[in-house]
Amino acid sequence: MNERGYRGSGYSRGTGGRRFGTGEKVKPASILDMFRLVIQHARTEWRLIAVALSCIIFISLLEFVIPQLTKYTIDTVIENRLFNKLFLIGASVIGAAIALGILRYLSTSVMAGIGQKVLFKLRNDLYRHLQRLDVAYYDRTRTGDLMSRVTSDVSVLQQLISSSMIQLFTDFFTFTAIAIYMLWIDWKLTVLLLATFPFMIVTTRVFGKKIRTSFRKVQESLADVSDHLQNSLTGIRLIKSFTAEEYEAERFSKKTERNMEANVQVVKLRAAYEPIIDFINFVGLAIVLVFGAWLAMKDLMTVGTIVAFIAYLRLLQNPVRHFSRILNTIQQAAAAYERILEVMNTKATIVDHERAVSLPPTKGHIQFRDVTFSYPGTEDVDILRNFDLELKAGEITALVGSSGSGKTTIAHLITRFYDVQKGSITVDGFDVRDVMLDSLRSQVGIVSQDIVLFNGSIEENIRYGYQEATEAEIVSAAQAANALDFIEGFKDGFKTQIGERGIKLSGGQKQRISIARAILKNPSIIILDEATASLDTESEQLIQGALTKLLKGRTCLVIAHRLSTIQQADHIYVLENGQIVENGKHRSLLERKGRYFKLHERQFPVSTKT
Repeated sequence: MNERGYRGSGYSRGTGGRRFGTGEKVKPASILDMFRLVIQHARTEWRLIAVALSCIIFISLLEFVIPQLTKYTIDTVIENRLFNKLFLIGASVIGAAIALGILRYLSTSVMAGIGQKVLFKLRNDLYRHLQRLDVAYYDRTRTGDLMSRVTSDVSVLQQLISSSMIQLFTDFFTFTAIAIYMLWIDWKLTVLLLATFPFMIVTTRVFGKKIRTSFRKVQESLADVSDHLQNSLTGIRLIKSFTAEEYEAERFSKKTERNMEANVQVVKLRAAYEPIIDFINFVGLAIVLVFGAWLAMKDLMTVGTIVAFIAYLRLLQNPVRHFSRILNTIQQAAAAYERILEVMNTKATIVDHERAVSLPPTKGHIQFRDVTFSYPGTEDVDILRNFDLELKAGEITALVGSSGSGKTTIAHLITRFYDVQKGSITVDGFDVRDVMLDSLRSQVGIVSQDIVLFNGSIEENIRYGYQEATEAEIVSAAQAANALDFIEGFKDGFKTQIGERGIKLSGGQKQRISIARAILKNPSIIILDEATASLDTESEQLIQGALTKLLKGRTCLVIAHRLSTIQQADHIYVLENGQIVENGKHRSLLERKGRYFKLHERQFPVSTKT
C-alpha cells in the first residue's frame, strides 16, 4: 500500500494530541478511518473475506432460526401434543448447534489468517517508511518508542482484525435481521425496547473517549518502558562498570509503575461501563416481560411468541453487550492506530524532487558556496555561516579544528543527510539537491569513529557495502583492509558471528571491517570521520595502511583530531565556529604559527619547539 492510503486514512486531518515531532495540535483520528485502513490492507484477500462473510450470514440465519424452533415447540408441538415432532425438534437444535460451531470455527480461522496478513503488510509498510525518513527525524525520536510502534502497536491492530471484527460483522447481520423481524411481529413492543438503545449509545460514546485516552497513556508508557529497556540493555557494560544496577532498576520500576497505573485506570473505566450497559439491557428485558405478559393475558400474543421474543431480545442485545466488551480492544486499537499514523504521516524533507537527475559516475570535485546551515530545532545557532570550501577531485582534503567547529556537519551535508538553509553544495557541478539521493550516496563511502556493525557474521557485515559481491570480492576487500589475517584466525573465518554491534571484536578489528565494507562499495568519494581517533598505535598503523589502499585515486575528506593522520593531505583547512581560519599544507601551516600550529603544539609539544 502506498503512503496516500495512510494520509487518506485520517491523520492528515488529525490523529490525537500533537502531530509527531511538532507542537501542532490535531484532532483524534476516527475509528471509521481505522477500519478503512484495515480494509484497504485486507482487500487483496477478498476470497477469504468472502468465505468469512458467508459464514457470518449463515451464523446469523441459524441464530434467527433457533428461537423459531422454540416458538414452534411451545405454540404448536406442546399445544397439539405432537409427540412425533419432538425428535425432529431436538435433532434440528443439535444440528443447528453443530453447524454454528463449524461456521464459527471457519470464520474465526479465516479472519485470524487475514489479520496476520494485514499485520505483515502494515508492519512492513511502517518499517519501509521509517527507512525513508530523514536523519533529523531520528535525532529527535526515541528508538524505544519507534520499536514499540512497529511491534506492540501493530500487534494491537491485529487483535482487532482477527477477533473483534468478526464479532462486529456477525453482530451487525444478526441485529439487522432480528430488528426487522421483531418490528414485523409487534412494532410497538419493539419500539419500546429500542428506546433503551440511545442510552447505550451515549454511554458507549462517553466511556469510549475516556477509555481511548487511557489506552493512549498505556501505550505511551509502554513505549517509555521499551525505550528504557533498549538503552539499559545496550549499555549494560557501562551500568555494571558504575555499579548502577540498583539505580537502573529503580528507574525501570518508576516507568513500569506508570504503565501499571495507566492499565488500572483502563480497568476501572471498563468496570464502570459494563454494569451500566447490563442495567440498560435488563430494563429492556423488563419491558418485554411486562408488556409481553400483558399482551398474552389479553390473548393478543401467544406464549411461544413471547418466549421467542425474549430470545430475540437477547440476540438483539448481544451486539451491544459484545460491543461493550470489545470496546476495550477497539479503543486500544484506535490509540495504536493514531501512533502508527503519526509515523506514517511524518513526511521526509530530504527527498528527490520531480526534476532530480541521476548523478553520473563522479570524479569527486566538491564545492561549498556561501553555505549557511543550522540543525533542525536550533535554527538560531548557525553551525556554518557563509561557508566556502573546495575538495578537488582525486585529492585528500583534511579538516581540523576544535569540537563543535562544524567538521562532521560538512560530511553530513555532502551526503545530504541535511539540507542547507542558504547557498549550495555541488558534486562535479551538480547541486546535491538536484540529483537523486541513491545516485549520490552510492558514490560516497564513510568510515567513522562510531563504527556500526550488525549482529551477524563478518561476511554479512562486509557484504553490506555491496550485496551482490562474490566471496572472492569479499576476501579481496578484507585483504585490502588488512583484516584477512585476523579473520582467518577465527575458527569460523568469515562466518564468525560478531555479536551485537560487533562486541566480540576489538576496536581495530571493527574498524578494519568497516574499511573492508567501504572498499567493497568502491565509492569515488571517501569521508573519514575520526577514523583512527580511538585506536592504539599498532592498530592505527594497520588502519593507515588499509586507508592508503582505500584512498588511492579517490576524492577524500579526512576529519581528524590526530594531526599525525593528515600530514600527507593535499590540503588542510582549519575550522573555528563554522569558518575557515587557515588553510594550506602541513609544513606551510606550521611555519605560519597560527591556529594549526597551536593545535599541533598541544599534541606534539617537543617536535614543534625543536
